[in-house]
Amino acid sequence: MKKAIYPGSFDPVTFGHLDVIHRAAEMFDELTVSVLNNNVKSPLFSVDERVKILQEATKDLPNVKVDSFSGLLIDYAREKNIHIAIRGLRAITDFEYELQIAQTNKLLSKGKLDTVFLTTSLEYAYLSSSSVKEIASFHGDISMCVPKFVADKVYEKYGYSSVN
Repeated sequence: MKKAIYPGSFDPVTFGHLDVIHRAAEMFDELTVSVLNNNVKSPLFSVDERVKILQEATKDLPNVKVDSFSGLLIDYAREKNIHIAIRGLRAITDFEYELQIAQTNKLLSKGKLDTVFLTTSLEYAYLSSSSVKEIASFHGDISMCVPKFVADKVYEKYGYSSVN
């Protein structure tokens, strides 16, 4: 069975993330989307909230599991017996950053964790969770960035029910 992990913050999950999830789910028998509990960042949503949102967003994909982890990806991958990490790339700047992480993970895992890069579909190349949060914080329309139920949750975090 070919298994892969798609790790990330997913704060919030965007259509770009979901595009990568759908495409990776077609490539692997089992895909674990795993929310990183990153103590360095101050997320909008808790880890548990992000897991629940991702479970809802991927409920139509039977081979996708949603989980969370803390610490190093290589340790989590070893624990789950998974040897492939999925990463999405929007631009060349993403590649430079992600390549360095992939090479570090390969070294630290003693060659047991490879990374597969999926380029983001062009219609989502502009998307980032950070920009979604910034737009929403100014009461902007994020309907083109995230599923409606996610937009509703983001707006709720900023203290309003929807965009006018």
